[in-house]
Amino acid sequence: MYDGSNSPEDRERQERMEDQDRYSEYSFYPEESVKASAKKKRSGSRIFLNTLLVATMVIALGTTSLIGYTLLSGRYNISSPTTDKGNKMPASAGTTVQDTEVESIRTDLPTLTQLSTPDDALSIPEIVEKVSPSVVGISTTTPTGVAVGTGIIMSSDGYILTNAHVIENGTEITVVLSKTFDSEQIKAEVIGSDEQSDIAVLKIDKENLPAAEFGKSSELVVGEAAIVIGNPLGFELEGSVTAGIISALNRTLTIDDRELNLIQTDASVNHGNSGGPLINAYGQVVGITSVKIESTYGEGLGFAIPIDDAMVIVEDLMKYGYVKGRPSLGISGEDVTEIYSMYYGIPQGFIVRAVDEGSAAEKAGIKVNDIIIGINGQLITNISEFNKLKADFKAGDKISVSVYRDGERQDIDVILDEAHQG
Repeated sequence: MYDGSNSPEDRERQERMEDQDRYSEYSFYPEESVKASAKKKRSGSRIFLNTLLVATMVIALGTTSLIGYTLLSGRYNISSPTTDKGNKMPASAGTTVQDTEVESIRTDLPTLTQLSTPDDALSIPEIVEKVSPSVVGISTTTPTGVAVGTGIIMSSDGYILTNAHVIENGTEITVVLSKTFDSEQIKAEVIGSDEQSDIAVLKIDKENLPAAEFGKSSELVVGEAAIVIGNPLGFELEGSVTAGIISALNRTLTIDDRELNLIQTDASVNHGNSGGPLINAYGQVVGITSVKIESTYGEGLGFAIPIDDAMVIVEDLMKYGYVKGRPSLGISGEDVTEIYSMYYGIPQGFIVRAVDEGSAAEKAGIKVNDIIIGINGQLITNISEFNKLKADFKAGDKISVSVYRDGERQDIDVILDEAHQG
């Protein structure tokens, strides 16, 4: 800046000083200043955030510890499990309320045996110990091989109860005693066999045998315990025990043209169990295992003949060798199915293939190739329906049998004979 001096030297000196002042000022670069400022701010923010995070973690850990301590010390009032009467169940020392609740659920759950048996029932091991010596194996020699089943000792002098189909077509029958008697094998005599009820009675020459105790199937209820002892799949599995419940009563099944009233159980029943005992919770025989239903759609269905029904048959078999008073027509044949009926233009029913000599049917004039279509005016479509209606009569009764012969219906009077099976 010029100060008014007139000398050339003074003016030159003054100009130099002004130039030096101009170029000696601080230079200012806005971009660098912003970067530096931002870096400084980021550094400060990072420090702040780190500090905040640490503080948050400390607070969270402290809160969690406080809640955990409070729960463990029981300061929160959480309800305990209660009994049916509403009384709280105390927690044991050293356990949480939740642990006590889980433990109480596990220990209070009754077992299947407890649910299905009365208070005075025997345990399953006691039942097995009681009944097993009375269970025998049945070996039947037939023209085609050997069949294996199970039986029950009915009396100490050697009468054995089993299924009729176990000894069917047998040329020689052997009873195999339990391991209590070292599995002794004794030849058996057939006292009587009834195919319709699937009951048979055998006799062996042996004394002082442990007879089974028999109960009443009429007293059974669905859901109670059921035990099966027998020889499933053969003597290699002799004396096998299975357990379950009574699944149903009065099941009506048609098997080989015979209608049977049966007890259903989910206790495992397999081939070889036939003729063995179905046992209740007191170690009493309440049924004769007879039928195993096998299906690709279901499993675990076992069936037994009610002991009340079986004993009626047993009495006649032991006294007469057959079931007295049971009606017989004396014919055999096969069903006319709906398809055959439509194809040949004949009614559904039962076509006669054989007539027994001297039978009620022969005496009445029923012939081979007659199609039986009814009894006493009630139509039938198969042999099962025919047998069911016939069972309502007894030997000596007079019935009217409707047959289809030569394109016409005929009603033939028949006096029923007494069936003799042995």
